Amino acid sequence: MPAGPYVFAEWKECRVGLDYHVEIDKHYYSVPHQLLRETVWARITARTIEVFHRGQRVAAHVRSSSNRKHTTVREHMPSSHRRYADWTPERLQRQAGEIGRHTSALVEIILQERTHPEQGFRACVGILRLAKSYGRERLEAACSRALEIGARSYSSVNSILKNNLDRQRPATPADGPAIAHDNIRGPTYFH
Repeated sequence: MPAGPYVFAEWKECRVGLDYHVEIDKHYYSVPHQLLRETVWARITARTIEVFHRGQRVAAHVRSSSNRKHTTVREHMPSSHRRYADWTPERLQRQAGEIGRHTSALVEIILQERTHPEQGFRACVGILRLAKSYGRERLEAACSRALEIGARSYSSVNSILKNNLDRQRPATPADGPAIAHDNIRGPTYFH
């Protein structure tokens, strides 16, 4: 007699995506990042997902019912991704708030504009790191300038600091009268 009860399992051939995950029933499960674009076999039971490559089990996960979500094991990540795994939107907001309200506002906007906040982590971490090179006061002024001109990236804030634009105020548009000229039709032309 077998040691345990029989467990029904399905097998599915999968290709590992560029994000080192395989899709099984509308959910994404991680595998070691070295297997990018490799063909693997998934053993699917009611409770577990096991992934095999060339007959060797390379990953095991508890099955999830969340659609379009990711289950990721930290050890499956490349080292460059692990560095950001401990970052959270709250942590970035807290660090930005320590620099100033404009920096905090810019980080919040960057995180909100992305489909997934994690997509904005690299830009936010880069912006916060600029405080080491330029100082907190200059970074706060640069973030204020970036908010005024609608810039939402690390490269924009870095450019503002490199070109000393944080020390200048943007040109204000003239609020003078509209141009009066015979060739300008005006609002009554089309009525």
